[in-house]
Amino acid sequence: MFLTHTVPRQREIIEVVFRNGWDYMRRLLTGGKADEPQLPTPAVLKNILVDLGPVYVKLGQLLSTRPDLLSAAYIEELSTLQDEVPSVPWSEIEVIIRKQLKKPLEETFQYINHIPVAAGSIAQTHRATLANGREVALKVQRPGIDITIAQDIALIQGIADLVAKTDFGQSYEIKSIAEEFTKALEAELDFTREAGYTDQLRRNLSRSSWYDPTQIVVAEIDWSLTTQKLLVMEWLDGVPLLSADLSVNYAGEDLVNKRQAISSLLFRAFFQQLYIDGFFHADPHPGNLFYLSDGRVALLDCGMVGRLDPRTQQILTEMLLAIVDIDAQRCAQLTLQLSDSTQPVILARLENDYDRMLRQYYNASLTDINFSQVIYEILQVARNNKIRLPSNMGLYAKTLANLEGVARNFNPNINLFDEIQPLITDLFRRQLLGDAPVRSLFRTALDIKGLSLQSPRQIEMLLNRVTSETLQWNLSLQGLDGLRRTLDDVANRLSFSILVGSLIMGAAIISSQAQTSKLSFVSSTLFAAASLLGLWLIISILRSGRLK
Repeated sequence: MFLTHTVPRQREIIEVVFRNGWDYMRRLLTGGKADEPQLPTPAVLKNILVDLGPVYVKLGQLLSTRPDLLSAAYIEELSTLQDEVPSVPWSEIEVIIRKQLKKPLEETFQYINHIPVAAGSIAQTHRATLANGREVALKVQRPGIDITIAQDIALIQGIADLVAKTDFGQSYEIKSIAEEFTKALEAELDFTREAGYTDQLRRNLSRSSWYDPTQIVVAEIDWSLTTQKLLVMEWLDGVPLLSADLSVNYAGEDLVNKRQAISSLLFRAFFQQLYIDGFFHADPHPGNLFYLSDGRVALLDCGMVGRLDPRTQQILTEMLLAIVDIDAQRCAQLTLQLSDSTQPVILARLENDYDRMLRQYYNASLTDINFSQVIYEILQVARNNKIRLPSNMGLYAKTLANLEGVARNFNPNINLFDEIQPLITDLFRRQLLGDAPVRSLFRTALDIKGLSLQSPRQIEMLLNRVTSETLQWNLSLQGLDGLRRTLDDVANRLSFSILVGSLIMGAAIISSQAQTSKLSFVSSTLFAAASLLGLWLIISILRSGRLK
């Protein structure tokens, strides 16, 4: 067995695996032969993670963001995992809060509700009032959760070491994936990091040409009280978006328009995060999208975020257009541009797979197309072709899936492609001209000027090297080793043939003029040598199978 210092937890894991009937992992944990991994069914995998406890539920939630690794059935099942657990008694939470505060609890807060408004695997949240009367939310880390996570991380890494010995583990780089997951779990223990993410999202969303920034809210952080184990932020009074009863304030056409306005606001806010800012809230499930009492929409729980670099943003923007145009060839090209895999890919097969996948949408109405499902299928095609995509593609796809799911439940009449098309036009304009067209124009003019100044000098240098015969061409041609070996074989056989012919002719000349027994012996020796070499040459040609 591995990691002997966590034996009690190992025993618990083995019992859970045995109880749920995952035969492959049973053999692996008991030291059996590490055959090709066989995942349990999606339902069994979910049950195992739930039985193992909150940390493994969190792992399952992270796995649900990786459609590049798991099929749609697993992603759908793991997406239903909730990390709600029984709350910790106030007496234990109070100890944590007091340790994190610089001043006594009584001087910092007027009131704290001892009953949490939410309880998760990492922390639980309480409503409180500061000494100055401001309403805040306290996110407090569960006592001892850092020790539990450290133990479970050790086990996850140990299992990854075992799976890494298989072809499956090497193909998917299981160890690096486990390292990525463990870093994500460790990051959730530092609330100052989540506070930084929250501040950055609030700044990014506070300005936009696509929507009214006053209608989207991200909680303000109280940095004077926030620590690694205590997050203090603005209290936002509202309810989950899907639970909001808009009919209290709106009716008829006004209600339809209000739902449409909120749906458009969400899409535009998230498309700005994805395609302009490159920094996005990666967990927009129904519980994290709130409808506030004043009619605004709030984004909660900014602990899980994703990042997209400008090059990836450009490729994904073009991918949107390729999907709208049902362009399988362009989808294949863009997928290869996204890939960080060094394995060879058969482009024709990839294009055929995309064509077969997109063909089902040829005659479909745009309102009937599940856009996020198309993104998942694109990732699935890439996975089937052994194309490894960056991990942020999983967060990207999961974010779109959650966003589209909430939007369709909130407003069944929404047309996603109607929301996307005007944004795509603006995105391409931004990519061509940037946010400051005049500055981009000046930069382009300077580049052209630099090129015009450098080109004559470079052409002069090239002509001087040509006329002085100092120009050298360095060519590197791949795949010529076989041809070189074949030519070597041909040259060797030709040399042997010439040698055999020369020996025979020399022996014949000596034999015709032999006057003594010594010359006769030399002639016979040459004939014998020629015969042996000729026989060896014939045998080698026959054995090579290239007589014809």
